[in-house]
Amino acid sequence: MTSSLLSVLVPEWAEQSAVLIAWPYSQGDFEPWLNAVEKTYDLIALEIASRETVIIICRDDAHQRHIHQRLAACAANLDRVRFAQMSYDDVWVRDTAPLTLATEQGVRLIDFRFNGWGGKYPHEADARLAQHLHASGLLGDIPMDRVDFTLEGGSVESDGEGTIMTTSRCLLNPNRNPELTREQIDNRLKTSLGANRILWLDHGHAEGDDTDAHIDTLARFCSADTIAYTACNDPGDPLYDEFKAMENQLRTFVTFSGQSYRLIPLNIPQPIFSEEGDRLPATYANFLIINGAVLVPVYDDPADSEAVARLADAFPDREIVGIPCILLIRQYGSLHCMTMQFPRIVRVT
Repeated sequence: MTSSLLSVLVPEWAEQSAVLIAWPYSQGDFEPWLNAVEKTYDLIALEIASRETVIIICRDDAHQRHIHQRLAACAANLDRVRFAQMSYDDVWVRDTAPLTLATEQGVRLIDFRFNGWGGKYPHEADARLAQHLHASGLLGDIPMDRVDFTLEGGSVESDGEGTIMTTSRCLLNPNRNPELTREQIDNRLKTSLGANRILWLDHGHAEGDDTDAHIDTLARFCSADTIAYTACNDPGDPLYDEFKAMENQLRTFVTFSGQSYRLIPLNIPQPIFSEEGDRLPATYANFLIINGAVLVPVYDDPADSEAVARLADAFPDREIVGIPCILLIRQYGSLHCMTMQFPRIVRVT
């Protein structure tokens, strides 16, 4: 089996020009923990700006000045910080920012339809975020194609060689594209994302995940032949059977050359609960690959060190940096969910 493509969804480990984040704000969902969660954002922006440009979406001039002062106080490299002012509902730009496609004609940005994770949340501003970011000029004059298909960036993983990995629980959910069959969705993914095969993961979900099982909470390409995945080693955990079934399915997947993937389990931490008693979706698979490093969500749990060690084995040429993310999962997302990388071929101005 070989890959022969005219275009491809650029994988996360490709050299990058920038990472996008949207800063939390008062009146937003993080308002009850705003000061504390901003400290997490400080750490993330600091790590990104030490290696590449960080684009920060903010609300207005006052918000921008506030963020600038925070980053100056923590000695971030401000020469690598860019701001874009716009309205936004949520901070989860993984699902609202454009994806990057490399084609024979050059780089293109892809803007999919966004419906608030199946109509669960207000999303009028978020549905236009990619358009507003493109209009800002920060991404240069790269053309952007709008696709009439509901898709979030966190629901797809690319190996850079024509494989897209996703979950049936999300992509086949009738709250996304109810008019399309599985075969039609499979074909739409191939044509839109430059893929020649789709790996459908039919098992696994992080309890509390309101995205309907995004792949970036479950299984991630570390390279074209390596997948890190969420695992559970406690038979008493209600999630054990689902994650074991997911692991068994991953063992049936093969690379383009027909070889089994190298699989790296990332055992979940002990359950973390909200004030209301709901379990929160803490997984280590929600890591972010950046230039020279991998930022890994950690949860003040003994499993943190194991996850960091296993990802260090998966990424021997990158520094592994733990980022405290308990506050992020209070709004049901984590590190990868709140970021979007742009590869070097996107010339950030």
